[in-house]
Amino acid sequence: MPRTREYADRYADALTVLAAATHRPANVVNTGGGYAIRVDFEYNRYLLATDHAVEGLSGDTTAASHWVVRFYQDSADTDAELLVTAEHEWLVDAFDRAMAELGRTGNWIDADLKLGELSSPGDF
Repeated sequence: MPRTREYADRYADALTVLAAATHRPANVVNTGGGYAIRVDFEYNRYLLATDHAVEGLSGDTTAASHWVVRFYQDSADTDAELLVTAEHEWLVDAFDRAMAELGRTGNWIDADLKLGELSSPGDF
């Protein structure tokens, strides 16, 4: 039985934090190997956030020692390409580090700025 609703209830605060930080809906998804919080962006990009580096969401919000945020570039022809990974004790800080890493690695798309929702990594 899918556990998406169970994880969405358990991680309601994390969903709210990512939705507020990104100005986009955040959802719990089944990744095939576990569950993760997903936020979709323009240009077939998305992020997955987990509180366990290997298994996805741990299911125990009190035992999480750090958050892992990964940005991916999706493609119809190939598997999704991992662009950046960032970790931190706090979810929003892991997200901020991932955003900064997108800029540092040259993976930032300037068109994202035109919506006025996200700032360039250099503007923090």
